[in-house]
Amino acid sequence: MILVTVRENEPFEKALRRFRRKVEREGIRKDIKKNSFYLKPGEKRRLKQRLAEKRRRKALRRAARRAQRTGSSPAPRQEKPVGMDRPQYS
Repeated sequence: MILVTVRENEPFEKALRRFRRKVEREGIRKDIKKNSFYLKPGEKRRLKQRLAEKRRRKALRRAARRAQRTGSSPAPRQEKPVGMDRPQYS
């Protein structure tokens, strides 16, 4: 449970900002969104795979940019796996 004590002569808005930061740090909003509706096990698995693919592509982009800055050759591009030609909704 998150507690924020409002100090003497402290504006309410400042205390509210502290509260929001704590909520964000604890991941409460993310947890509420995740549990706000039911996902079938297969949908959960597909969502997890899509997010993993998104993270992998982001890491490749970062590595290529880093390689470009240092002057070495960029990482080789990998082919998309079969079935990844459908649009991805994130």
